[in-house]
Amino acid sequence: MPVAPAAVAAPAPAAYSGSELFVSQTNCAPGGDGSPDAPFCTISAAAAVVQPGQTVLVQPGIYQENVAFTRSGTEAAPITFRAVNIRGGMVRVGRLNTTAVSGTIFSIRQVHDVVVEGFTLHGDGKTPAVVVDGSSRVTVDGLAVNQVRAPATVRVTGGSQDVTVSRNWLNNAGRPALVVEEGATGTTLVANQIPFGTMVLTDAPVSTVTNNTVLAYCGPGIDVSGTSPGAVIANNVVQPLADQLPCIQPVVETAVVVSAGSVPGTVAHHNLIDPTAGWAPYAWDGTTYSTLADFRTATGQGANDIAADPLLDLTKAGDRGYLPLKPGSPGIDSADANARGVPATDLFGNSHADDPTQANTGSGNGFHDRGAVELIGGSGSSLEPLHRTIGAGPFDTTLRGHTSNQWTTDGPVGSFAYKYEDSPLWGVSGPSLDVNHRFRRAGAACVLVYVSWSGFRSSAGGSSRTCTTLGAHYTAVAPTRLLDTRSAIGVGTTTPVPAYSEVVLSIPSIGGVPAADISAVVLNVTATQPTTSGFLTVYPDGTSLPTASNVNFVAKETVPNLVTVPMTNGKIRIRNSGGSGTVHVVADLQGWYGAAGQGFATQTPKRVLDTRTGGGALAPNSTRTLDLDLKVSPGATAVVLNVTVTAPRANGVLKVFPYGSPVPTASNLNFVTGQTIPNLVIVPVKDLKLSIHNQSSGSTHVVADLAGYFGSDGQLGYVPNGPLRIADSRDATGLPYRGGAKPLQPRETVTVYPSDCCVAVAMVANLTVTKPTAAGFLIAHPGNAARPAVSNVNFVASETASNLAIVGTSGGLKLYNNSSGTTHAIVDQAGIFITPRY
Repeated sequence: MPVAPAAVAAPAPAAYSGSELFVSQTNCAPGGDGSPDAPFCTISAAAAVVQPGQTVLVQPGIYQENVAFTRSGTEAAPITFRAVNIRGGMVRVGRLNTTAVSGTIFSIRQVHDVVVEGFTLHGDGKTPAVVVDGSSRVTVDGLAVNQVRAPATVRVTGGSQDVTVSRNWLNNAGRPALVVEEGATGTTLVANQIPFGTMVLTDAPVSTVTNNTVLAYCGPGIDVSGTSPGAVIANNVVQPLADQLPCIQPVVETAVVVSAGSVPGTVAHHNLIDPTAGWAPYAWDGTTYSTLADFRTATGQGANDIAADPLLDLTKAGDRGYLPLKPGSPGIDSADANARGVPATDLFGNSHADDPTQANTGSGNGFHDRGAVELIGGSGSSLEPLHRTIGAGPFDTTLRGHTSNQWTTDGPVGSFAYKYEDSPLWGVSGPSLDVNHRFRRAGAACVLVYVSWSGFRSSAGGSSRTCTTLGAHYTAVAPTRLLDTRSAIGVGTTTPVPAYSEVVLSIPSIGGVPAADISAVVLNVTATQPTTSGFLTVYPDGTSLPTASNVNFVAKETVPNLVTVPMTNGKIRIRNSGGSGTVHVVADLQGWYGAAGQGFATQTPKRVLDTRTGGGALAPNSTRTLDLDLKVSPGATAVVLNVTVTAPRANGVLKVFPYGSPVPTASNLNFVTGQTIPNLVIVPVKDLKLSIHNQSSGSTHVVADLAGYFGSDGQLGYVPNGPLRIADSRDATGLPYRGGAKPLQPRETVTVYPSDCCVAVAMVANLTVTKPTAAGFLIAHPGNAARPAVSNVNFVASETASNLAIVGTSGGLKLYNNSSGTTHAIVDQAGIFITPRY
């Protein structure tokens, strides 16, 4: 009977187009599209939209639903539904804790090229839990079906072709568990276990019944009836149970039955049949044979069959049960490795293992076991540390692991489950673990891994957690004003920020990149019109207020500073921590750190511009080009400069921007007549050039010190791990070797070590001087390098000043007080740069 063609499904709503669709009862999103970020809530929702070649991964949980599989794959691109079972968690479907679910749980009708794997089903006891009807090239694998006296647990019917029912636990409490009905051809039943029932095939030609384990109850363990020619019955373990009292009709006390109409072309061999219950081993062509010897003599069948107690162990693992062989079982290393339908792996997904304590009497390689579960020796696993993927992006990782076995095997054993800590979803793998994953953010990246030797049917196995640290790349943007409390940009009023109050700046996305994929942002933050002295603290929303500061100011002064701040939930907070006065705040976006962009290359601080010694002061309202050719790599896309204005003849602002671009609205430095003030600048370059504009009615000198660049050959990634105060001379924080709290002495150098110093190659930190007794400047440089002729923070007597710095940390971070007076110094770490670990 030919299989009917699959019905043409109506156009499905748009779904996630990746190779995997996700279903999660606990982490689903209403109206989700099946993506990792928005899983479906039900299996049925995924079944309605899945496409050929896609795999539906169903997360552990209870799914009280009936599922109709109505969509077909292709022979080259099947549709797969896979339950993700882990240690301590499985996927349960059907009638659990409710009466609302009844009837068939999984209906697979009029489809082709569909695979259903690993689910635990609970039926109502009235209908088969799984029905395969009129379908072809369907595989039902690794299920555990628990029912009470239903007509069947799995039913193959409707002229289905080439259906495989493999590696399932089918418990039907004394009734037929696996039923193949009229017209089904080419059905393969392999490595199944029936703990309490029968397997019945009726009018089902060319069936393969191999490596099953059946505890026969209320009928033959394997019953091939009607007209079912061309069957192979091999490597099975059949153990009739003696007590048949619950049966509702007289029991045919025969382990294997093959009807007269099924004998042509049918062969039986290498089966292990327990004679201890007194049952006949075979009824063949209408004749019952009480011994294997009689059966062999009369039919020529039963070659290499064994009549003995198979030494099955007790049922284990509850809903996902199994019946293993005990050591010493006659079924060990005695099967036919070449029998039709022999599975590559057993019920657990393990390959075949050679028990060194038992002689190999099987055919082929000689050490296949009979039944559904292979006995394996002592096993172990090895997990490589999580590491960056070579040639991929900064957040791309590779996880590798493998299993091993003390015995000789014809393939690997064991299986893995894993969950990345930035995702609630589990993944599963066979005995070889080679998985790529892209994390969303910089910082600690970890994955939890379980290993099992029972396909997670038991809790036995091991667990490991492996981590690495990922650094982000930088993307510069055209300066964009996000906040200006003077003109209600980014806030709802023009009211200045009161003392000890905050503004919350929302940054839901940048250039289409959502906040969840942004590790940190770079802002030029300006305090203006303060009524008293104080400081601003910029920190991620949802975190505690740090002790760090970012912008220090005095009354009536306008002070900018570059700030690098982590992103957590798309919002950052800016707090006025100064005195009793108010202050207006301006914030201009300069760039962001994430998976896109370029890595950083640190350099020994180098002065690349000083108008006092060459070129002369910048004229009023003029622009000058700075050419960095031969000073940075040809692949540089943005440079890091400490830019200082000195000896300005009028108030004004300085703007640093890409060469060839119009002068932007946003500024980098605000200055007043006669002031010396620095600010760190990260600016894109074009043809290795940038522009500096003096927006002032007076001339000014400009100094620029190069700290590094971002570019195609930049190898370092940024890890935000602040704001964090790592040094403060006022209380000796981070400076324990100096003998207590005291200011830096004239010309003194101190060494500060960053948090995570073992992996830090460079550090981003806000440097602050306070209570200086004389004018001067602070120089920050790598501890293993000579002190450069640059400056980072310029200060005058009695005034608090700060500036962001990006400095190498080889040998620690050295701070040099280039002043004739004393000063306190504070270091607030924003993050570090690291070398990726491959």
